[in-house]
Amino acid sequence: MTSMNRRHFLGAAAAGALTTAASASMAAANPCKLPAKWDETYDMVVVGSGGAGLASAVSAGQNGVKKIIVLEKMPFIGGNTMISGGGFNSYDPVRQKAQKIKDSPENHAENTLKGGDGRANPELVRTMTANSYDALSWLEKMGMKFKPEVYQIYGGLYPRCHAPYGSLGSDYIKVLEPQCKKLGIEIRTQSRVVRVIREQPLSGRVLGVEYTDADGKSHLIRATKAVVCATGGFGANPEMRAKYDPRMRNLTTTNLPCSTGDLIRILQDIGADTVGMDFIQCNPGCPPGRKQRIILHLYAANFIMVDRKGQRFVPEDERRDVIRDAVLSLPDQTAFAIVDQRGFEALNPGHQEAAKKGLETGDAWTANTIEELAKKMGVDPAALKKTIDEFNAGVDAKKDKIGKNPRNLTKIERAPFWAGYSGMSVHHTMGGIVINKDTQVIDRYGKVIPGLHAVGELTGGIHGTNRLGGNAICDIFTFGRLTGIAVANGK
Repeated sequence: MTSMNRRHFLGAAAAGALTTAASASMAAANPCKLPAKWDETYDMVVVGSGGAGLASAVSAGQNGVKKIIVLEKMPFIGGNTMISGGGFNSYDPVRQKAQKIKDSPENHAENTLKGGDGRANPELVRTMTANSYDALSWLEKMGMKFKPEVYQIYGGLYPRCHAPYGSLGSDYIKVLEPQCKKLGIEIRTQSRVVRVIREQPLSGRVLGVEYTDADGKSHLIRATKAVVCATGGFGANPEMRAKYDPRMRNLTTTNLPCSTGDLIRILQDIGADTVGMDFIQCNPGCPPGRKQRIILHLYAANFIMVDRKGQRFVPEDERRDVIRDAVLSLPDQTAFAIVDQRGFEALNPGHQEAAKKGLETGDAWTANTIEELAKKMGVDPAALKKTIDEFNAGVDAKKDKIGKNPRNLTKIERAPFWAGYSGMSVHHTMGGIVINKDTQVIDRYGKVIPGLHAVGELTGGIHGTNRLGGNAICDIFTFGRLTGIAVANGK
């Protein structure tokens, strides 16, 4: 098993990611040719070692599946989960009750369906929200630690998000990796799956996979119970993004370079259906030409956004697609996020570290007065001071000038003040492989493909047109846990 420090991610990711064209050509070659002989046999083969893949493997192992292998094309495990913000949306009868927040799985489902314009599969949404707290508790029992208070994450629309105690989503991987060792789950890195093998081109059971190792050697693995695909979306594939939404071609991405959508095409080759492929989400990130992502926007209550004139232009607690379109409508598609010291201190250590790095790269600024901050940003000091004063007056009045919810109004008043670039980066692809509530893959005729599951951002139908902030982590761990149970039960 290979682990890697976060500071080596980008270099290793670039080294480990093959071109999309190469992977497509490998997958296109005889996608359903049955092997004369298998090299190895396992009960369950998991493709992808992010949160969804590891959760599926650990859950299956805990529920009696004996021989499990996880195949990861990168040189390290963790995927995008490792570098995510880590916020986990779930109703919580303990934390929310202590904060006098009324919530329920039904309310979470209603928010999710409405936030995705009613385009999500209601059965999948309700399955996720009904089982999210069990998944949260499952993680806690394995050693995952969350902060005692829930909050409304950027684009989350309601205060139900759980923040890891440590730094970013890497906490989850640090919990699941030891569980894999404990359960005897094998993990192979630099193992790129190039075929998912089915009995017939568009019918029969999925039997196993073919993968190539770091030396290019091919290996065939039989899966007697199931193949579980958990390889993420296509946020780092400009050509594939542009096919479904041309605006996405030249944007930067928050994803690791491995998020190229390889398995979507491979599964289509054996009959899997897809849904919602043009639903692509952006988050504040690097504007074109910049490289250091500054995350000051995590807590909806703690930040404001301004344009180059120093003026606010969108409620900061709006849906992510609303904020995306507002930023992309600005003349240079670039905004700034601003927090005060109190808001900065609330950020995860990893986000604070990135902002401090941004001071060196010219992507973030800090100052003891708003006027001084404005000068560093290249914004008119008087205009920005007026904006902050108007916002703070709205906090006192509990009525925001442009419509931010009163529960998310917090003054920006404590020095030093922080600002950073907030362009739009491709963050999450909501479309993907069609599944049922047991994460079984569905073909283009609406039938289950036996022996095949998909979980996480690889799938479609859970988030609709727009994913609520905090729902991706909820999705991968809730459905990852359920996938392990389903495979153990013979589904």
